[in-house]
Amino acid sequence: MPNCYFCGDPLRKGSGVMYSKKDGTVHYFCSSKCSKNSLKLKREGRRVKWTKNAREFKARQ
Repeated sequence: MPNCYFCGDPLRKGSGVMYSKKDGTVHYFCSSKCSKNSLKLKREGRRVKWTKNAREFKARQ
């Protein structure tokens, strides 16, 4: 099971969006909220408070 590239939550089978870039990397997103924050707004998941990645990043510091 892949995890969301932006927030880090696991994706359920049959849900989410797979986005492939020109350089061949593949990003999985659980919702349009995550994809818009990452692709359109150019945000990093570890800097947005509501994401799982941000909570883990803050706990490491």
